[in-house]
Amino acid sequence: MTALAAAAAPDTRPGGLLRAVGRTHRAALVLSLLALAAAAVALIWLHSLGEEARAGVSACATPPTGGLPSCAAVDAITADETYRGGMSALATALSWLTFPVAAWAGGALIGRELENGTAQLAWTQSVTPVRWLAVKLAAPAALLTAGTGGLLLLNDWARGDGNPNLVGDWYYPDVFVSTGPVAVAYALAGLALGALTGLVWRRALPATGVALAASLVLHGVLERYRENLWPTVTRTEAGSFELPRSALQVAWADSPVNGVPLTRATFHPESHFWPLQYVETGLLLAVAATATAAAFLLLARRLP
Repeated sequence: MTALAAAAAPDTRPGGLLRAVGRTHRAALVLSLLALAAAAVALIWLHSLGEEARAGVSACATPPTGGLPSCAAVDAITADETYRGGMSALATALSWLTFPVAAWAGGALIGRELENGTAQLAWTQSVTPVRWLAVKLAAPAALLTAGTGGLLLLNDWARGDGNPNLVGDWYYPDVFVSTGPVAVAYALAGLALGALTGLVWRRALPATGVALAASLVLHGVLERYRENLWPTVTRTEAGSFELPRSALQVAWADSPVNGVPLTRATFHPESHFWPLQYVETGLLLAVAATATAAAFLLLARRLP
């Protein structure tokens, strides 16, 4: 039996197609699990650094001598900088997860198998095209949901009290995406867009490029218009005032009314974090569902 036939050979045992998908994409699965484990270990380590950074003390504290900072001060500064940098890097990785997912889905999961003919060979045996695509999407979707959801919980734990001086304000783009269910929705949307582009182009390289472009457009549009996804709060007072740091300022104006100077601010308070998360998550899941439905319809139309 050739390597091509072996890759597409049907397995009539329960879960045979699922195991075949795992074998075909073993490298991606192993790399994903390693990345997940590394991120989990990093978050556990950063949590301990965060406690030290927030407390500002260390086990080797001694009074400063000769005008030099104490061991505690040096350790606190080091822990603070490491914690900030580590949390920022992991937040960025989580918020941009949709791009490698979309590229892999378009290029390897769908595009390469259609280009090489392994998918068509499987369809001629015991696997229907619809079942093939369903398993191709369901297996990574379940892994992405579980893995990303687990990292979100660890990330929330590592953030501690959410001190914005250490972990960034809630409305920073990377922080916003990496601290709520919208991160999972981005990953699922990337998977669906990648699968659709793979079926449209049927070649790995073009599908990868188009999937990346589509994900970039989706990510950019939602980030640009995120503040419009939920009604803002308007505060008007005589004279000047300051908004709390936790508020996302949208508009600010000073104007005299009847000779009295008034300041008007339009903003999102921190309490809007969850409504904004839910609306954006819903939009992304709608994109994922639409792209998935389009992929199945396209597959059905192209069948002989």
